[in-house]
Amino acid sequence: MDWQTKAAALASRVTDPDSRWLAPVAHTPRHELVPRWWARDPAGRWALMDGPSEPEDWRQYAYMDRSLVTRVGTLHADHAEPDDHPEGQPTSSATLPSLVVRMLRHARVGEGLPLLDLGTGAGGLTAYACHRLGGAHVTSLDVDPYLVSAAGDRLARLGHHPRMVTADATKHVPGTYERIVSTVALTPGSGLRPVLDALRPGGRIATTLARTSLIVTGWKHTSEDVVGVVERDTAGFMLTRSGDDYPPALAELFAHAMEAKGDERGTGRYPVVDVANAWELRSMLEVTTPGVEVSYETSGRIRVAYLVHPDGSWARAVAEWTDPPDVHQGGPQRLWTALERIRNRLNAEGALPLLGAQVRITPDGVVHLSRGQWRASMGNT
Repeated sequence: MDWQTKAAALASRVTDPDSRWLAPVAHTPRHELVPRWWARDPAGRWALMDGPSEPEDWRQYAYMDRSLVTRVGTLHADHAEPDDHPEGQPTSSATLPSLVVRMLRHARVGEGLPLLDLGTGAGGLTAYACHRLGGAHVTSLDVDPYLVSAAGDRLARLGHHPRMVTADATKHVPGTYERIVSTVALTPGSGLRPVLDALRPGGRIATTLARTSLIVTGWKHTSEDVVGVVERDTAGFMLTRSGDDYPPALAELFAHAMEAKGDERGTGRYPVVDVANAWELRSMLEVTTPGVEVSYETSGRIRVAYLVHPDGSWARAVAEWTDPPDVHQGGPQRLWTALERIRNRLNAEGALPLLGAQVRITPDGVVHLSRGQWRASMGNT
């Protein structure tokens, strides 16, 4: 396969001409890291894509600036049959190269500084880091033994020999590092603590926070606090997981929210929105109402949004196109009301206080955010 031309074109799209990441992207045969992947078919099902049997598709997909889903639920594309159509959430992917480069830049990776790539996936970030730093300075960690093994073998064929580790980062991260780049979203609180323990004083971390689009960066001080900012940049990464798959979603509560009459019923102020893809709204909702889950569906001009929470709270908003929605809410919290407060603030001030906020992460993993008079904490429950 003539991949060099495609890789060079990709590098020119996702880096600057003087970038130190230009050569790593241009010289990485990304297709060799992703021989098989999942894509949606016309019926909306996950369908297997096999690169070696479809070389033109392989070349096209591998060198587009897009993420490629490699695992759905517990089924990795490497282990699938052509007629498999797994159900569930994506549980691993090859992250789009532009985001990989952005995360490496946010971490301020430098020669000779031990780097942890948290979330091996297909091995793309590890490959770029090895090309620039040398494998002796790079460790790649994932909870999934197969991902670590497959990526390690493929990286070795490219001439890269980083340290490959299988571990549950929510419980323990072996070793200590000057730089940590997490391409899985870390959960504030106890799930973040082991990662902080692995960051050396004076070191720097770049990560996203679970169920938000927020990229948080910071330096670890001798006090053990990590101090930094919410970058004026966004990303959507999968959550960290401890097992083969994510815990079951709040399926019963979502089913209840689809049919139930609310303890409170009224007319919403704003049109129904797909909260999951309205990244800043979704992030602020998670900051103010941690643990909330969201869903959205359409049928013709009818839009429906659902919000549910582990404490039993739920909300359903239904409207035709941009009409004011009919809202049902139940449980101890009024989730749609919480969302509308956020939208009120956005409309009144033109922005939410998240991007650019100051960050302090204490050793217990609690994330403290502040901007002007605004304060919020995540992970302290």
